[in-house]
Amino acid sequence: MAKLVILNQGMTGRLFDLNVERTTVGRLEDNAFQIADGSVSSHHAEILVRGDEVVVKDLNSTNGTFINNEKITETVLKPGQTLRFGQVELKIDDGKPVTGSSAPAPVSASTPAAPKKQAEGSTMVMSRGVSLSELEQGGTRPPGFDTNTAFSKKRNKVNTYFIVGGVIVGVIIIGLIIYALMQVNSGHQ
Repeated sequence: MAKLVILNQGMTGRLFDLNVERTTVGRLEDNAFQIADGSVSSHHAEILVRGDEVVVKDLNSTNGTFINNEKITETVLKPGQTLRFGQVELKIDDGKPVTGSSAPAPVSASTPAAPKKQAEGSTMVMSRGVSLSELEQGGTRPPGFDTNTAFSKKRNKVNTYFIVGGVIVGVIIIGLIIYALMQVNSGHQ
């Protein structure tokens, strides 16, 4: 049975079994395969299983449906090709071994996909998380990191002049108010 595997970070390794003839894909919950990503239209595409073929049909989505970075309206998706709905990339996993020198380990929902070496310019699946040894080494900084004056805080002279000017004007206004009140009080006596 063919499966779709999401490659995007944060959703890596999420699987969807293509076990029915027609599967709708989109951002809303009423789709059979919901992908909650802003680049995916509410009803983005449909996937049709016709025997051994998996046909992807775009449903006039806003950001398009692509196979190997070529915009499609309706095309057969083959193993090894990259399918993209908006900015969400997926691959098909048909359960068959890959021909060549070595076959990658199958991806399951419980184990995230391991990094794979791929052609330049293509998307690379990254495993999530940080190892304990990386955390232990994470606090080291290169020598002179804190003493670099190129990134020291600059003083803003305009703000200083504005504040000093504001204080002077405020003192003058208060002085004038006090003087006016003294004149009013001396005139009533």
